Amino acid sequence: MKKYLLLGLSLILGASLWAQERTITGTVTDAETGESVPGANVVVKGTTNGTITDFDGKYQISVGSDAVLVFTFVGYSPSEVEVGNRSVVNVGLNLDVEELAEVVVVGYGSQQKKEITSSVVALDEKEFNKGNINDPTQLLQGKVPGLSVYNKGGDPNSTSTIRLRGISTVGANTEPLVVIDGVIGASLQNVDPNDIESINVLKDGSAAAIYGSRGSSGVILVTTKKGKRGGGVTANYNGYVAAATILNEQPVMSASEYLAAGGNDLGAQTDWQDEVTRTGVSNVHNIAISGGAENTTFRLSTNFRDINGILDKSGFDQINARANISHYALNDKLKINFNMSLTNRKSNYSFNEALRYAALYNPTAPVRFDNGEFFQAVLFDNFNPKAILEQNINDGKKKELNFNIMAEYNITDALSFTVNYGQQYDNTLNGEFYPSTSFFRGLNRTGLARRYTEDGRFSLVEGYGTYSAKFSSVDMTVSAGYSYQENFREGLLLELGNFPTDDLGYYGIDLSGNRVLGLASNVNVDSWATPDEKIIAFFGRANFTIDDAIFLNASVRREGSTKLGVDNQWGIFPALGAGVDLNKYLALTGVDILKLRVGYGVTGSLPPASGYSKQGVGYGFNEGGAFSVTRDANPDLKWEEKTEINLGVDFGLMSKLTGSVDVYTRNVSDFLQLFTPEASGGGNTTPYWNNIGSLTTNGAEISLNYDAVTTPDLTWTTGVVASSYKSTLDDFIVDIPTVVGNLGAPGQNSTFMIRVAEGEDIGQIWGPVYDYVDENGAPVMKDLNGDGEIVADQGSALAENGDFEVLGNGLPALELGWTNQVTYKNWDFNAFFRGAFGHSLVNTYRAFYEPIDPGAINSYNRIKSDKAVDGLTVSQFSSLYVERADFFKLDNVTVGYNFDMSNSSAFKSIRLYANIQNAFVITNYSGIDPEPVLQDRGALDNGARFDPANQNVLAPGIDRRYNYFTARTFTFGVNIGF
Repeated sequence: MKKYLLLGLSLILGASLWAQERTITGTVTDAETGESVPGANVVVKGTTNGTITDFDGKYQISVGSDAVLVFTFVGYSPSEVEVGNRSVVNVGLNLDVEELAEVVVVGYGSQQKKEITSSVVALDEKEFNKGNINDPTQLLQGKVPGLSVYNKGGDPNSTSTIRLRGISTVGANTEPLVVIDGVIGASLQNVDPNDIESINVLKDGSAAAIYGSRGSSGVILVTTKKGKRGGGVTANYNGYVAAATILNEQPVMSASEYLAAGGNDLGAQTDWQDEVTRTGVSNVHNIAISGGAENTTFRLSTNFRDINGILDKSGFDQINARANISHYALNDKLKINFNMSLTNRKSNYSFNEALRYAALYNPTAPVRFDNGEFFQAVLFDNFNPKAILEQNINDGKKKELNFNIMAEYNITDALSFTVNYGQQYDNTLNGEFYPSTSFFRGLNRTGLARRYTEDGRFSLVEGYGTYSAKFSSVDMTVSAGYSYQENFREGLLLELGNFPTDDLGYYGIDLSGNRVLGLASNVNVDSWATPDEKIIAFFGRANFTIDDAIFLNASVRREGSTKLGVDNQWGIFPALGAGVDLNKYLALTGVDILKLRVGYGVTGSLPPASGYSKQGVGYGFNEGGAFSVTRDANPDLKWEEKTEINLGVDFGLMSKLTGSVDVYTRNVSDFLQLFTPEASGGGNTTPYWNNIGSLTTNGAEISLNYDAVTTPDLTWTTGVVASSYKSTLDDFIVDIPTVVGNLGAPGQNSTFMIRVAEGEDIGQIWGPVYDYVDENGAPVMKDLNGDGEIVADQGSALAENGDFEVLGNGLPALELGWTNQVTYKNWDFNAFFRGAFGHSLVNTYRAFYEPIDPGAINSYNRIKSDKAVDGLTVSQFSSLYVERADFFKLDNVTVGYNFDMSNSSAFKSIRLYANIQNAFVITNYSGIDPEPVLQDRGALDNGARFDPANQNVLAPGIDRRYNYFTARTFTFGVNIGF
């Protein structure tokens, strides 16, 4: 407020004030080196009168009497100088030691940013994505080079698919390890995005090796917000309301177009996609209280989320509470930190199948009969989408609790010891009910109910010591420790039918007639419990800094796991890293940072569950009951191992441009997967888990940030991250090519679209090439090998004389993120663009529903696109349905206003903002969402349940019919500080 008062006074005094002004010139330099500092801010204290230094560090400014000049620049401490009677004011700025010594959290400790030799990206709250963020991984989307985060369609009840530097494993855990406040493997769903202070991503093997068998897919370190010592008590409220609308609908025929194409007229005009979707209105409220005295700090927060998706009845209600208490004792030698978080979520999963049937259901069919009952035609694979949503139930509850207590004791100034104990519990209870009137499910079973429950418990105990010393020009830090992890899960599934009434839903599952009548196959009872999955590890690390410019790091972890064969339970995971600050020795003009670094690391992966080294047994009730082997034992099951070499350069130029470039190569050997031997000569065909192959990934990443404008009133910072990689299958247990990714029913079962072969790229979409339509309306494929015979049936996909070729690749060749942050006085503006290029998608909607079959058009609507072929009546997979899906989108744009609360005793800050997610998309893909599909979940027709263990990372690029529709979301929010 003071600056505005002074500005108003200057306007009133007018000529008399201007008469006292004079021009001041000078040069701003680095106080230590004497080099000029271009782009430094020079402002008359208490006013908006300012300028910046030119390329040579020179400036010129008009000032009044008794003026005080304030000099500021990134990386330097501010300097205030009284002008007095001088006409020339030269200033030397001192380096801001705290800023240059920025500390970055790494595994089991922290390092100064300049000393890091591995590929690590650190983001804080101001750099996160904005808007309606319900999944913490969305904070990082497009912000970290090499990190792919995709939630295709944006189903509020699904989590994002995350990949760090492409495919890191095939059958083990494909997503990065999450560490929250030091707790390994903590759940990201149990931390609210509003409570996160910073996220660090350990990308390469040399950074992640300290976490051993769980770090193969990278590591995401989350630090939550905490109170500050001596800061008093403060409170903050963050809240917003969001409205999600459909970005794209499937392009289907209208009722009139359908009738013109020969469709059956049922007398109505219904927009089925409109019937099953809505404007999803959500609201989020976060309240946090934090404070700190001399010896104790605390932060308590509560988060309420009422989230509604664009598919009717999809969404969740959630409450999350988090507490952090830190206490300092024994003259600050002892620090104790306690964290606890509790999440209670109630979800309505709805039915994504309603979106699929909304695209193909007859547009002239009414929603209901005149008597009020839902209209339903008795046809194969054809269900009233509105009835699916209204008649059936698919909901659930999940509770998560985690806590940890960490104590750090400084025995001396050089020696400290840290212990960490944590536990995490989760409970899931889901229910489904399909009444006897549901054609979708339940009709043929006189009602159908499912109840599913699962409990999990995870425990962690760790301790490590750290010793630091300085010898002449060498700084040394050495750490060594022990880790114990234990995980246990148990669950129960009940599925029964034949109910005397639908009124009780799944709560009446005990009334099922299947308990006393009917086939045993109509009763599904499944219960399970894992063995206690244990990991024990010993680890150590040494960091050396020589001459404050040469950095050496080394770590090793020896780890054992009960998931592996008894002779292969222990593994060793080493890492080495080196870096040098070249600019200290080259002293290049205009160069602030020039650091070269190289890292090598080994990490591992474990099977997704315990017991895979042992035999699996099942029991069948046929013929009086009998046991059978469902999975063969493999006592030789061992670690999947990843070795990675990373070369990187960090640079800063003219105090304006900073960035990094990384290139890497990594090899995954002995990767894990469930393998089924082929029958030959009466041999065994029972599946078993095995180490079955190896793959190599090569990639490059770049990150650039540029302070384009830095004036007192206006700033503009822009940044670009880009990454590219390619993965090759080097070795496979099956030495001949195979195909995966079944297109599915109706009519295209055993149509596999992805080629998997030794020595070839992963993600190849494989199929015949469309040529023309014959007189019967069937597609004719090209004779690719020129032998005069067209062999394009699916059974010949890998035949020597087959006419098949690579039609595209499901993995993007380039991923791009572009951030722009602008401030103008009290306004702030953030625009984030994102793109992916080089990937293709199989548009399964077109493959099934685009050809106009004269017989089927009487009952099923059709997709329409500019890629449709006139006269084509037969559906057969080919190049016709494989489309390049390059896209560039304005992913997130925010405008905010910060009110001046300097004269308010009640509020410290108030900020209002508006945000749009998915503002626009530029693409030639004719489907509803061009984002890559990094793994396949299978066909999943007619409401079949999805098993997360069936994710196939070797089959990317299939745009399935059950995908959630993409939304554009408008958000209005307020941040208030008290």
